[in-house]
Amino acid sequence: QVQLVESGGGLVQAGGSLRLSCAASGRTVSSYTMGWFRQAPGKEREFVAAIKWSGGYTYGADSVKGRFTISRGNAKNTVYLQMNSLKPEDTAVYYCALAPSGGYAWDYWGQGTQVTVSS
Repeated sequence: QVQLVESGGGLVQAGGSLRLSCAASGRTVSSYTMGWFRQAPGKEREFVAAIKWSGGYTYGADSVKGRFTISRGNAKNTVYLQMNSLKPEDTAVYYCALAPSGGYAWDYWGQGTQVTVSS
């Protein structure tokens, strides 16, 4: 079993920054992909970004491109989401996910961390 623990959420004013972290532990396998999703109240869960074991990355909504950056720690079991120029519409619960296959089949999820951006 794999455990994912997120941290770094909170309340920030529009234009501010936050850095989310997610640490994977347990029976991780090599070459897994890690990613971030978010879910705003009344909306479906939305893909934000993902990073492969090789370091290749992809971003979801155009609205986050250029403002959010996904990266992995040196040990590769930690993933970060640097969020800059935050907007009220970024308010959501952010979830970390892990795809053990190395693709984008998300088998494991964290408990989520709340990000609230005030106007």
